[in-house]
Amino acid sequence: MTKILGIIGGSGLYEIDGIKNEQWISIESGYGQPSDDVLVGEVDGLKVVFLPRHGRNHNVAPSKINYRANIDVMKRAGVTDLISISACGSFREKMAPRDFVVVDQFIDRTFAREKTFFDENLVAHVSVAHPTCGGLSDLIMKATENMDLNVHRGGTYLAMEGPQFSTLAESLLYRSWGCDVIGMTNMPEAKLAREAEMCYVTVAMVTDYDSWHPEHGEVDITEIRKTLGQNSDNARTLIRKLVPLLKADAARHPCVQGCDHALEHALLTDGKNIDPAVKAKLSAIAGRVFK
Repeated sequence: MTKILGIIGGSGLYEIDGIKNEQWISIESGYGQPSDDVLVGEVDGLKVVFLPRHGRNHNVAPSKINYRANIDVMKRAGVTDLISISACGSFREKMAPRDFVVVDQFIDRTFAREKTFFDENLVAHVSVAHPTCGGLSDLIMKATENMDLNVHRGGTYLAMEGPQFSTLAESLLYRSWGCDVIGMTNMPEAKLAREAEMCYVTVAMVTDYDSWHPEHGEVDITEIRKTLGQNSDNARTLIRKLVPLLKADAARHPCVQGCDHALEHALLTDGKNIDPAVKAKLSAIAGRVFK
């Protein structure tokens, strides 16, 4: 099986180390405009597709991101394995600024976003009990083994609506729930990637301690900017080291966790009763199960 690595991220990742034959291309989606064009190229012979989550000018707020269009264009670009690289706050002393967390669970507290591809005269229920891919997480952890980086395997990501940061009371509440990190962008992204049958992993880059920590106080955007620079350097190194591992793992098919067959028994509406226009709109996401 041909692997194509997709990366959704932000500032500092546009210049991927070792990328060749790169070009920005526009991909149309039936779900409207994605955050930006996608950067397509090759790293050591592996096709890589990058999408800036907030746009190249960082002008798309978390609640205004068209998550459905973003995932749809990545799927149309052929992406099989999708890494979401995101800045986050930490609820754990041990998960310090500049650490990376390979997230495996989410609590979704967003409320102003479209969260499914299946809302137009058809019904599908996809399991997100395990929303990230264990196999891809294994490769990411292996890629970080020789990096000068503190990486935590596993963690629960609290997705908040934003764009404001948490109140102290909210921060203490989420910490009491057992959440490990907090961010504004990985939901419904993870759910939609699951519906699109892609192996998906969030690599959360810690920038701050949110507002719960008695010695650090409220979130300081100036300090966050400083930390983002180093985090972005580490993220680019991670991608470069991941590529040969993903190439070597190309024979893994199907995904041992079933990410690439998440829709196998999810569709409840009989295909004969689905409008052809809806099928066309969903051709990249669910074309496999419509056949």
